[in-house]
Amino acid sequence: MSKKESPLAALSSFLPEGSFEQVAHYLQQYKVHLTIAKERQSILGNYRNKVVDKNHRISVNGNLNKYSFLITLLHELAHLLAHEKYGNRIPAHGRQWKEEYGKILSEFIPKKNFPPEIEKLLVQSLKNPAATTCAEPQLIRALKKFDVKKENHFFIEELPAGCLFKTKNGAIFKKGERIRKRFKCIEVATKKLYLFSPVYEVEKFE
Repeated sequence: MSKKESPLAALSSFLPEGSFEQVAHYLQQYKVHLTIAKERQSILGNYRNKVVDKNHRISVNGNLNKYSFLITLLHELAHLLAHEKYGNRIPAHGRQWKEEYGKILSEFIPKKNFPPEIEKLLVQSLKNPAATTCAEPQLIRALKKFDVKKENHFFIEELPAGCLFKTKNGAIFKKGERIRKRFKCIEVATKKLYLFSPVYEVEKFE
């Protein structure tokens, strides 16, 4: 996994207009070592608490659109704030993290750093923040509108039943019926059944 440390001056290009100064304040106040990572399939960002010879460390995927990038960065900063306040013996996304994430979101939302649709969804999430945006399908749909469009890539919910699609690891699946909140899909090579989120992005297989 390739990463690079991000000088604060360069960070502004990853953020929505008007959000840089407040983000920089947090990074400088807590002496955060921030890195921009290449796309990672399993995570959007990561936080590691400070140890004897190292500062707090946060990484965020650099391929995210500027609104996704800021949300992810605030998510990781909330981990830092929870650690500073409660130590490391707390659940990763428990009550303490939710409180800190709610507080930091509440600071940024009034500054109109987000488009109205995203802002509305973030306000709704303040009541009970999810551990990841992947658990908030409406927010994912709203954020995707600001992604650079990838040719032949769709959410699973956008594909017709019976359609073949390829995941990021190259496996090919056939889309099946929806069961509650997920879609049943069969891996072509193994015939095994998997459940996919409706807003999981895949490549349509021709």
